Amino acid sequence: MSAHPPSDPTAPTPPGETGPAGRRNRAVDPRGPRFTAGVTSVVLALVLVTGSWRLLAAQMLIFALCAFVGLRLNPYGYVFRKAVLPRLRPTEEREDPSPLRFAQGVGFAFSLVGVVGYASGFTTLGVVATAAALVAALLNAVFGFCLGCEAYLLLRRLGPAAHRHQTS
Repeated sequence: MSAHPPSDPTAPTPPGETGPAGRRNRAVDPRGPRFTAGVTSVVLALVLVTGSWRLLAAQMLIFALCAFVGLRLNPYGYVFRKAVLPRLRPTEEREDPSPLRFAQGVGFAFSLVGVVGYASGFTTLGVVATAAALVAALLNAVFGFCLGCEAYLLLRRLGPAAHRHQTS
């Protein structure tokens, strides 16, 4: 959650309120993204072991759906909501989905580079891009540290809108 006051134009839309393009911002249980990061880590590790650009392309599609359409399209999230969440104690903790969607976009970019590398014979490029995505996924799964989310928040603080607000 953001500590920005409501008048701060750089602050993400609070969960439950209407954000850009009139979309309702649905808050996310943080255990879901950690679960999906764990599954993503397994998939990316399999890509590194097998060198399968097709498996990486499937993961890339999941990243794209989550980043550009919505987090609820993540099949790993569906498994979490249907099979794991009912077994967990309820929590009031919620996260803004905007940084999570940005992180999925970063995952999409790295997996796209990886697919291009593997599919075109530049295996080293594929390995490096996949390994970078794996490190980020593992940080989230194991430590709850979302590298893409932190990059999103940093960019929001450093972006032009933040500078306009500070000077006015």
